[in-house]
Amino acid sequence: MTTPSSGDGPRHTDSRNDFSGTSHGPVVQAAAIHGGITFHVQPAAPVGEWAVPDEIPPLTVRFRNRDRMLDLLDGSFDPDPDPDPDRANVGFAAMYGLPGVGKTTLVSRWAEKGRERFPDGQIYVDFAALRGGTAGADVSEAAWCCLKSLGVDAAYIPTALADRTRLLRTRTAGKRLLVFLDNITDPSHAVALLPKGRGSVLLVASGSRLGELALDGALMMHVEPLDRESGLEVLADRCGAGTVAADPDAADEVVRLCGGLPVALHVAAARLATESRLTLAGLAAELADEPRRLAGMSLGKDRSVAAAFDLAYRELTPEAARFYRLMGWYPGAAFDTGVAAVATGLDPQRTADALDALTAACLLEETPDGRFRFHDLVRLHAAERAMEEEAPAERPALVRRVTLHYLALTALADRAVRLDRLRIADLGQLLADVPDPFTVPDGPAPLAWLEAEHRNILGVLRAAAREEELHTEVWQLAEAFTVLFFHHRHLGDWRESLELGAAAAAEALVPAAEARLRSLLSRPLMDLGEYEAARRELDTAEACAEVADHLVVRASVQEFSGRYWDRTDPARAMEAYRSALDLSTAAGELRGAAIASYFLGCAQDAAGDHRAALDTLRDAHQQLTAREDPRMAARVRMAIGIAHSHLGETRDAIAELSAAAETLRAEKATHYEAQALVALADILEGSGSDPRDVRPHLEHALKIYEAGGSPRAEELRERLEEESGAG
Repeated sequence: MTTPSSGDGPRHTDSRNDFSGTSHGPVVQAAAIHGGITFHVQPAAPVGEWAVPDEIPPLTVRFRNRDRMLDLLDGSFDPDPDPDPDRANVGFAAMYGLPGVGKTTLVSRWAEKGRERFPDGQIYVDFAALRGGTAGADVSEAAWCCLKSLGVDAAYIPTALADRTRLLRTRTAGKRLLVFLDNITDPSHAVALLPKGRGSVLLVASGSRLGELALDGALMMHVEPLDRESGLEVLADRCGAGTVAADPDAADEVVRLCGGLPVALHVAAARLATESRLTLAGLAAELADEPRRLAGMSLGKDRSVAAAFDLAYRELTPEAARFYRLMGWYPGAAFDTGVAAVATGLDPQRTADALDALTAACLLEETPDGRFRFHDLVRLHAAERAMEEEAPAERPALVRRVTLHYLALTALADRAVRLDRLRIADLGQLLADVPDPFTVPDGPAPLAWLEAEHRNILGVLRAAAREEELHTEVWQLAEAFTVLFFHHRHLGDWRESLELGAAAAAEALVPAAEARLRSLLSRPLMDLGEYEAARRELDTAEACAEVADHLVVRASVQEFSGRYWDRTDPARAMEAYRSALDLSTAAGELRGAAIASYFLGCAQDAAGDHRAALDTLRDAHQQLTAREDPRMAARVRMAIGIAHSHLGETRDAIAELSAAAETLRAEKATHYEAQALVALADILEGSGSDPRDVRPHLEHALKIYEAGGSPRAEELRERLEEESGAG
C-alpha cells in the first residue's frame, strides 16, 4: 500500500491559522511588496504529452572565431555513429577556460548548426544555478532536471541519486541526445549524467580544467580568448566595420586591453555604438588608464575585464547606475521587472528605463522567458560597486524587500494550491491588500510559478537567513515554500529551505513554527535515507510542540512520527497515529483527524488487523466526504478496497477500487488512479477472472505510467507481454 503524501497532514480550515503566542510578522503596505509584478512562466505541456527538449540557450550575438573548435567537435562526434559494438556509444567533451571566454556561446553555436544530429532533443543544466545548498545536492538536482526534460513526471522521479541515474540511463537508451552541463566544478557529476543512447553527446563547460574527465574518455578542449582578428570582428559587428577600419591601431589596443574576452568586448563595443563622441582611440586610452582591478577578474598586468565594465558603468545615468549596483546584491539567479522594482525601490516605468539602459550597455542580458540576468563577471562588478558606493544599510534593506515580495507571492501560491493546510504563520496583514495573481483568469498556475521561481526563492532564503532582523520572514517563507516540494521533490532544496526555516524559527522564539518545520524536515531526510537525522528532528519537534502547547501542531508532529515508525515498528506507528487522531479531535481539527485515521487504518491493515482497519478507514472516508475532499476520500477508498481483499471479500474490494479509480480519474490524480487500477487488476486476476476483464485496467495504468515516465511502465509492459504470450 502506498502511503500518502506528507502534504496531506492535519489542516486548519480557518485561513487565519491562529496559533499560541504572539505573531511577529511584518506589517507593510501591499505596494511595497508587489509593485509592477510580471510573471513569465513557461506553459506546461498538456497531461500525457511530451515535447522534445530544446533547452540550450540561443545565440544572442553573432558568432565569431571558433571554427577550428567547431570542426573538432564535428570530427570527434560522427553524426552517423558506427554500429561497431567495440566503439564508444556516447561522445564526451569537456571545455574549460576563463569566465566570459565564450564556452556557452561555442556550445550554443554547435548545437544550433547540428540540430539534426540530435532528433531526440537537447538538454541544458546550469550548475551555477544549482549550487549553494547541501553538498552533493546539485548533481542529484541536475539528474532531476534531466529526467523532467525527458518527460518523467515529478511523481515518478526517484529520491536517491543512484536511482535517478539508473532511470536516466533507461530513459536515454535508444535516444540521440545532446546534454550540456554548464559551469560544472566536480568531475564526478558529469560522469553521473552521461546519457546512454548511441550517438548521444555530453558536453561539459567549466572554469577549471577538470583533467580527471580525460580518464573517463572526455575530449579535453581549452577555449582560449578571441584572437586579434576575431576580436576586431566583434567590434566591427557591434560598432561598424568603418569605425574599426578608421583606426586599426586603436582597435587592436581595445581588443588587447579587453583580454580577448567576448563579454568585455561586447560592453566596450556597446559604448562605441551608443556614444557618438567616443572614438576608438579615446576608448583605448580610457581602458589603459583605468586603475581599478576587480578581484578574481584580472587577467594580467594590462588586461582587466573590470576596466571595460567600469567605463560602461560611469556612462550610466545616476539612477541606472544605482539600479545596477543594487541588483548586484540581488540574491537570485534571474529576475523579472517586478522583482527588480521591489529590489531597487523604483516604480515600474523607471525600472523599465533602467533595464533598457543596462541591456543597451550590454551589462544585462534578457533571457528568452522575459527575465533578466547578469553575466557572472558583471554581477561581481556590480556588487563591488555597491560595496564601495552604497551605505552599509542598503544591502539588508534590499534583502528585506525581496524577501517580503517572495513571501507574499509564495504564500498566495501556497493557498491557491490548498487553502486548508496547517500553517503557523499568520500573514493576514501582509496579504490583506495584495492582489492575488493566481486567481485571475490569465494568471500563472501556482505550482508552475513556484517551479519557475524556486531557485530564486531559495537564494532569497539563503540571503535572508544571514540577516538577524529577518528570522521571522525566513521561517514564514520556508513554511509557505514547502508546498512546492509536496509535488516536486527537489529533496536537497527542500531540506535546505526547512533547515534554514527551522533555525530561524528557533532564533525568533516561535516554538510552534520550529516544531512544524522540523517535523516537515523529517520527510526529505527520510527520502534521502538519513533516518537517524530524521529521528532527531522529530524529537526536537515534539519538544517544541509541547512548549508551544499547540494541539494541532502536536498532532502533526505525531503524524510525522508515525510515518517514521511505519518502517520498523508498526505498534509505535499506530500509537503515534492514535495520538495524532486524539489531538486533532480535541482541537476540533476534523480534517486532520480524518487524515490521522487514514494513516492509522493503513497501519492496522499492514499489521494484519484488517477488520479494525476497515472500521478506521470507513470513518476517515466519511469525514473526508463530509468535508468535500473527493481526492483524499478516494485514496481512503482505495485503502478500504485493499483491506477487503486481505479479508477475501473480493466483490467488496472490486467495488471500492473501481469507485476509487473513477473518482481519482475525475480529480486528475492519475498517479493514484494507476495504483488503484493495478490493485484492481491484481484482485481480479487472483480471483480467477477472465483475463480480458483484467487487461484493460493494466493497459490504462500502463498508459498513465508511460505518459509520466514512471519506472513501473516497463514492469507493466512486461507483465502484459507475458500474459499475451500465455494466452
